[in-house]
Amino acid sequence: MTTNLHAPLARYAARLHGAAGDRHHVASPLGAWLLLALCASAVPERDAAGPDGHAGPDGDAGLDGDAADLADALGIAPAQAARIAADLLDAPHPLVPSATAVWHRPGTETAGLDAWRAALPHATGTGPLPDQAGLDAWAREHSLGLIERFPLALDPRVVLALASAVATRISWATPFDLAPAGTLGPDSPWAGRLTRVLRTPAHGHRAWIAATPEAGDVAVHVAAAQPAGDGTGGHEAGGAHGGGTDTAGAGLSVVSVAAAPGVAPADVLAAAYRIAADADADEPAGRRSLFDLPLGDNPLWTLREEAVRTFAPDRREQRHTAALPCWSARDEHDLTGIGFAAAGRVLAPLVGTGDVRARQAVAARYDRYGFAAAAVTGMFARVSLPPLGVARVAELRFGHPYAVVAVATDRRGGGTGPWHGVPVFSGWVAEPDDVADADLADPPGA
Repeated sequence: MTTNLHAPLARYAARLHGAAGDRHHVASPLGAWLLLALCASAVPERDAAGPDGHAGPDGDAGLDGDAADLADALGIAPAQAARIAADLLDAPHPLVPSATAVWHRPGTETAGLDAWRAALPHATGTGPLPDQAGLDAWAREHSLGLIERFPLALDPRVVLALASAVATRISWATPFDLAPAGTLGPDSPWAGRLTRVLRTPAHGHRAWIAATPEAGDVAVHVAAAQPAGDGTGGHEAGGAHGGGTDTAGAGLSVVSVAAAPGVAPADVLAAAYRIAADADADEPAGRRSLFDLPLGDNPLWTLREEAVRTFAPDRREQRHTAALPCWSARDEHDLTGIGFAAAGRVLAPLVGTGDVRARQAVAARYDRYGFAAAAVTGMFARVSLPPLGVARVAELRFGHPYAVVAVATDRRGGGTGPWHGVPVFSGWVAEPDDVADADLADPPGA
């Protein structure tokens, strides 16, 4: 991947979390961004990366109109976004199974729509628009069962639907220990509401204090998943596009960042994204030495000094522990105004409408033994309902003897082959059978 996704994704995350405000919530900016990136492949080639094939720092240099608006939401040029999405989807992460799909209502096919679908990542599913039950089943299957229903309700106006799913279910490489809720400190509003909280074990977790430009000094904790492929960790990506995935070196860490109580949530989230970018580095950027900080208490930590025997070269040893609560969240986000209106305008020439709706359903849980989260993002393109008219509906009945012919079709190679139209079997049905008991059950996936 030639373009680092971290900065564009952090930029989009700021918009998404900013819309949610300071209420308790969880989201997947990545899940939304992936759908926007699928739409980016519909941008005409002349506009996809600007006249010189490149985009500026905001992703929209040299672009015009709808392509520029989409690039602004993506944070990079549409062509770059489409390539990154294909890289992610066609090389699935073993601990973060993901899926995308594009469905259309039969009868709405156009040459432009066919060309766009052909340019989508190989892993993206395509086909006729399912019914609501089918959309809900897709959401459950690709969210590891964490999302029960598709985030949008189907109606007759929908002619195109896009979906993404991102999920994980992992066990910590080292589970947390437990501690009394008072360990959160006398200033914590949660200490009196909870009974027990999580405490870092003696080994296996990482914690430090970091200086950040967005939120000042912050407390940082990192818990890592069991490595992929060891049989004890999380759900590994597989299925239609996950077979044969190389799991060596693949992992997942959850980074928790706390700032002083008065710091705005947007600034803390920005700091968290900055820290997460190199959370696995031997020496994370901005890490503070405990010997440069004053002893005593504040809402973020207690710093004390004690005599120890140590082999540290300067006889000064730094130790960190952390206490944090379990948490869970279930949420939905209206994404229509966060880049998807521009995406709808980009798709409008293909489907005849720019009226779109986009929404994300997401759930997550963080506890002593692991972390599970899933997000399903949906986008509908809708046309106006046609005027009222009259339809005649014929229900055909084969209730008396009738003829049957089994005929071969052969359009291999784009033409008409020698088998095309050849009758293979024929018969006269005069004695019907009842439906067999074995056929009473619906087929799998019906």
